[in-house]
Amino acid sequence: MPERKKVLLRLDPAIHDAVARWAGDELRSTNAQIEFLLRRALSQAGRLPDNAGKPPRRGRPPKEDPLAETGEVPGSGEGGGQGTVGT
Repeated sequence: MPERKKVLLRLDPAIHDAVARWAGDELRSTNAQIEFLLRRALSQAGRLPDNAGKPPRRGRPPKEDPLAETGEVPGSGEGGGQGTVGT
């Protein structure tokens, strides 16, 4: 993936605050919200380039599957299963 462009953007403080609140409501960063809005505006105007690519995936990466590495079933090894209580 090519390096992302860095842009200095000057905004009216009230506009920035509104975008930041909107971003928070949608669980995005302010930067991601601005990119989302620009992509949507370009698409609606028929000006989104074909080579624009997809926006980067946001959020936490998926958890790794612990079984993929060991092949074991959780809780089947030593000290891991359900033992008897009170013995």
